[in-house]
Amino acid sequence: MSEVLALKYRPSTFDKLIGQDSVTQTLTAALDQNRLSHAYLFSGLRGSGKTSTARIFSKCMVCDKGPTSKPCEVCENCKMANENRHMDIIEMDAASSRKIDDIRALIEQTKYKPNTARFKIFIIDEVHMLTKEAFNALLKTLEEPPEYVKFILATTDPLKLPATILSRTQHFRFKKISKRDIINHLSHILNLEGIEYEPEALEMLARSGEGSLRDTLTLLDQAIIYSKGFIDAKSVANMIGLLDPQVINEIFEAILKKDRDKIVSFIKDLENYESEIVIDELISYLKERFFEGDVRFSTLLAERFFRILSEAKNLLFLNADSGFVLSLVFFKMLEATNLKTIDEIITSLEKNTSLQKTQTPPSSQPQKSEQKHIQPSLPLSEETKESDCKELFKKLVASLYDRNYEVGECFEKRVKFVDFKDKELILMSCADEQCKKTLRHASSIIKFLVKDIFGIDTSIKAIPCDKSEELIKEEEKHANENSSSMIEDVESSSSNSCIASHMPSKELNGQDILENPFVKKAKDLFSPTKIIIRQKV
Repeated sequence: MSEVLALKYRPSTFDKLIGQDSVTQTLTAALDQNRLSHAYLFSGLRGSGKTSTARIFSKCMVCDKGPTSKPCEVCENCKMANENRHMDIIEMDAASSRKIDDIRALIEQTKYKPNTARFKIFIIDEVHMLTKEAFNALLKTLEEPPEYVKFILATTDPLKLPATILSRTQHFRFKKISKRDIINHLSHILNLEGIEYEPEALEMLARSGEGSLRDTLTLLDQAIIYSKGFIDAKSVANMIGLLDPQVINEIFEAILKKDRDKIVSFIKDLENYESEIVIDELISYLKERFFEGDVRFSTLLAERFFRILSEAKNLLFLNADSGFVLSLVFFKMLEATNLKTIDEIITSLEKNTSLQKTQTPPSSQPQKSEQKHIQPSLPLSEETKESDCKELFKKLVASLYDRNYEVGECFEKRVKFVDFKDKELILMSCADEQCKKTLRHASSIIKFLVKDIFGIDTSIKAIPCDKSEELIKEEEKHANENSSSMIEDVESSSSNSCIASHMPSKELNGQDILENPFVKKAKDLFSPTKIIIRQKV
């Protein structure tokens, strides 16, 4: 009677386990050093070897020469363990026996010593299916079982287990079996079975198994029947519903050659396939070609294609029209081939720049004047004319007015431009106390605008007011303009007045009167809006 490959080639020793080196290494060391725990938890993907490892581990513990990592295989305990009929190795399926009564029956068995072996071992498969009450009933026994009792729990979903269970067990995580290990194992089995095959067909089977060795062996059984003794890529592709690798290669060839008509033809042919499977196959092909260093797929182009395919999978999850999504994928990949790399763009710009320089006619005088007009004034050089600097200073004043009118007014009246050299702006400040306070608060704005107009490296140097004649005249002019609104003209009598003969001939100055200490004190006390000066008669 024929036996399925998953059972026929099920490993019976640690040496035959596929792709779980870290787990086997730890369990082997624990057996050889006799450092055994009372409870173990095996978790991982389906078909990754959890139950097989539990059975091998149990046989190693009950062997007459054990505990040992290399059971003798000839003693009665090993023979019964290999035939799954050992009375002291009890397997329980938590998916069907998940209630509290089932756990109570199991706990009752722990009270009795093993019949022939040194340990009584309980293997609970799919332990996450137990009810909450069953878990609670198991806790105490799992934490402090009799010294001859060992628990081995197996699950595909450890997140569903209570933290109280996890804390009472040694947790071993079974990883996904690599595609290379699966292909090597399939090749070994087919050689033992005397069946010919194509390497591409085994790659397709391993990819479809998604890291589960049991699922892959099930597909291999099916492929042996379907291909009638010779497993080729085309037969496997038709059986699983995958694309023939040659078809995938032709699809990418059409995309890279920008053959739109052929792409449309492929889209119509792929309507019979599931779009998600097609996208997965395209991603797998792209990954293989990229790692093989295919010159057709640069890093940038592979990244563009992968991004398009990944976004298409998201659209499929939104229940979009799968056929239209697949059409978009091909045409977006077609457009992606038109995008230039950064190096190509830089080279193109450099060529255009050099071409413009060679084709530019000799500049005439009007062109020079126009260039001068559009040239930026920053940064300023040492040879900059004084008139240009004064124009920039006026621009600075205007910018201050835009920011804050009071600051601009104070700056214009009390700060004068002196010179600009060596990236240093020299200003003369004749500000009074109130103006100094205003400028001090706006110092950050002034520095920012100076650097923006005169250059980022410009520093400011302020010199005290020297009361030059030009500045004094300008101050007197402003003072007279300001005082005109506050001071009325001095009223004097006619030359024939009797008082006139006793008045001094010097003309009366209203500004001198306002500077009188008594008048200043009166202004501070009363804050008048208008002052009238009259001669005393």
